[in-house]
Amino acid sequence: MMQRFCGTIGSASMLLAGYFLLNILLRAALPHSLELDEAEQTFYAQYLLAGYGPQPPFYNWMQYAVDAVAGPSIWALSIPKNVLLFLCYLFYGFAAREMLKDRTLQAAAMLALITLPQVSYMAQQDLTHTVALLFATSLFLFGFFRTLERPSLLSYLILGIATGVGIIAKYNFALMPLIAVAAVIPDREWRQRLLDWRILPAFAIALAITLPHLHWLYGNVELASHGTLSKMIDSREASDLFPAGKGLLSLLIAIIAFAALPIAIFAAAFRRDFIHALSAGDCWTRLMERMIVISLIAVVAVILVTGATHIRERWLDPFLLILPIYIFRKLEVAGADLSLGLKRFLNVVPVLMALVLIALAARVIGAEFIGSYTKLNVPFADFAKAMTDNRQPPALIIASDRYVGGNLRLQLPDVPVIISGFPNPGIAMNAAAARPILVAWRGPNPKEAPMPPEISTWLKQNGLEPDAIGSLALPYHFGKSGDTYALGFAWLERK
Repeated sequence: MMQRFCGTIGSASMLLAGYFLLNILLRAALPHSLELDEAEQTFYAQYLLAGYGPQPPFYNWMQYAVDAVAGPSIWALSIPKNVLLFLCYLFYGFAAREMLKDRTLQAAAMLALITLPQVSYMAQQDLTHTVALLFATSLFLFGFFRTLERPSLLSYLILGIATGVGIIAKYNFALMPLIAVAAVIPDREWRQRLLDWRILPAFAIALAITLPHLHWLYGNVELASHGTLSKMIDSREASDLFPAGKGLLSLLIAIIAFAALPIAIFAAAFRRDFIHALSAGDCWTRLMERMIVISLIAVVAVILVTGATHIRERWLDPFLLILPIYIFRKLEVAGADLSLGLKRFLNVVPVLMALVLIALAARVIGAEFIGSYTKLNVPFADFAKAMTDNRQPPALIIASDRYVGGNLRLQLPDVPVIISGFPNPGIAMNAAAARPILVAWRGPNPKEAPMPPEISTWLKQNGLEPDAIGSLALPYHFGKSGDTYALGFAWLERK
């Protein structure tokens, strides 16, 4: 049944469109509090900047454009993310079409991304910049394979666009063009693609896309790199005799976490054909093998140079996303009858889709029974109502961090939100004349909610003094009786 329904990229696209629509509707049905990345996007969407910190700005620019038209909302967060994910699958299908002859295999490769937890589940749970990276990687693979198979000005331009978008989506994507070039060099025919004049407009369009951010990056390298490096390097382990050993072990674990499930599903679906395909190959499979090996060598080099001790599996997304196409190419080259294996494989796809949707809902709705609360369980709508009830709406909100700031902006969309020091103190000083101002932070204790010293110091430096400090402790959505989340807050009233 599924094999007949998903026999082409077009029909598989219809299935995926319905699946992502369900993801949008599910997100709208869950509590309208925000995950960390969602809150960050909602906060940053107030400002159009060349750079925002440790992450490049492509997703921020997209969210800024959406919010400028539609305003901040769950819909404005969920729809662009799911559109990008749909395009990721679609261009991955186009890349498979360049690589595979059988139309059903092309559609199956497109749907196979659902077997990658980093793409199917984690991207929906709370990722934004990585979603843009997945889209750019699929677009790059499509342009890359098309350029090698049947080069044209369009294929080179696709490569240029994908490269530009990828670099300003996530910094680790910058390795992809280098990996592709290194993988092509051993093949005499494909080397000619590197000398084609059409690579110049591709380079030009990539440079045009990245130039505004590269100009910002030139003067903010430390700011852009600090966040990522701090996640990769544990200060407690930095003094170890061989900290890179832990980094290499972390890389091995990340590779297993990334590849274990899809390989297990392929092996279970194709069985003996999968075993026989392991020894099959051609120039295309060798190209993809070189890409994977070179990318992992590059990651190892990063570990050895920086002393990184923590490698997350999603950081491998641009390098290992090629895995399903690679396996399907080997299966096709092996020449076996794959109809039964394809039937088994395609029957797994809707099951995985259902499991993703169930898991996304259960982690929030079942928090009481799971024993841990998600960010969606925090009752920010109730906090906003309680803090502003029977009061004049604030002229400005000063939040302790992007998480609190983004959530309060979602609940009070007409009120500008800043965090201490961002984007600049002048906004706070200008707003001081239009008081009242609301200050909010994560309260460590519902009974004692002192203002964090960094906020009180920053307020004093800008000539602002709170009139009253309070705290709220409200029950979680779908929480146990007595379980609460606390926020501290203060008002700076008109004088």
